[in-house]
Amino acid sequence: MSDKMKFKLNYKGVGELLKSSEMQSVLASYANEIAATAGDGYDVYVGKTRANVSVVTEEAAQDNYENNTLLKAMG
Repeated sequence: MSDKMKFKLNYKGVGELLKSSEMQSVLASYANEIAATAGDGYDVYVGKTRANVSVVTEEAAQDNYENNTLLKAMG
């Protein structure tokens, strides 16, 4: 019973998925959870041309440097 299965990735479809607004909203919700867990001074940046997010800090940079707050907020 050696059934061979072939899988061909649809690169165009994957590209559309990664750039979709649905994917951006999923990523933004994760980033918002992390920023909320980290506390005040952490903001979320959502990319404009593809689905990517960043949790950034300007006010709490020292806190993050000393305590690894973002890493701990990620779990």
